[in-house]
Amino acid sequence: MNIIQSNIANLPTKHGKFKIKAYKDDNQEHLAIMSEDFENIKIPYVRVHSECLTGDALGSLKCDCQNQLNLSLDFIAKEGGLVIYHRQEGRNIGLLNKVNAYCLQDQGRNTIEANVELGFKEDERDYRIVKHVFNDLNINKVKLITNNPNKIEYVKSIGVEIVERIPAITKINKYNEHYLNTKKDQMGHML
Repeated sequence: MNIIQSNIANLPTKHGKFKIKAYKDDNQEHLAIMSEDFENIKIPYVRVHSECLTGDALGSLKCDCQNQLNLSLDFIAKEGGLVIYHRQEGRNIGLLNKVNAYCLQDQGRNTIEANVELGFKEDERDYRIVKHVFNDLNINKVKLITNNPNKIEYVKSIGVEIVERIPAITKINKYNEHYLNTKKDQMGHML
C-alpha cells in the first residue's frame, strides 16, 4: 500500500467551513474532511462515507447516500470531527458495474442479488485507507456515525476505540425503501 498525501487546505461549503486533506492509494483518491477545530478535539465524531456519485452528486433517490453525507457534514461542521470520503463507488465495484447493477435492480433484483449476478461479493469495499487516515491524524478514539456493522467491526479491528455510535438515519422514500430494507434485513444495518 503506497499512499501519497496532500497538504491540508481550507474548504468553505454550504455545510460550514472545513479543512481537507487528500490521500492517494494506488488509483483511488480519498478525502479527509475535518471541522476547523479538528486538531483540538480529543474524541472526534467520525463518518466513513462510501462514495456514491449517483446519490452524492446527482441526488439519486434510489439510496440514502446523499442524505447521509449531508447529515454528516452538517453535524461535523457543528459538533466537530471528520468525514472520510471513501472513494470506492458502488461498494467498490465501480461506476460502470454499478449502473449495470441498477439495470438489474430495475428488473427486480435487490442490490445484493445484482452485485452477485455481476460476479461480485455483496460488498467489495476495502477499508485499509481508513487505518492510514486514523494513524496520520492521530485518532485512537471516535464517536462513529454509521449504521453499518462492517464499518464498526473494521474500526475495532484496527485498535480504534468506539466510544459512541451515532445512527445516520434519513428519510425513506418509495425509490429507496427496498434498498434500505435489503441493507437492514440482509446486511445487518441498524436502521
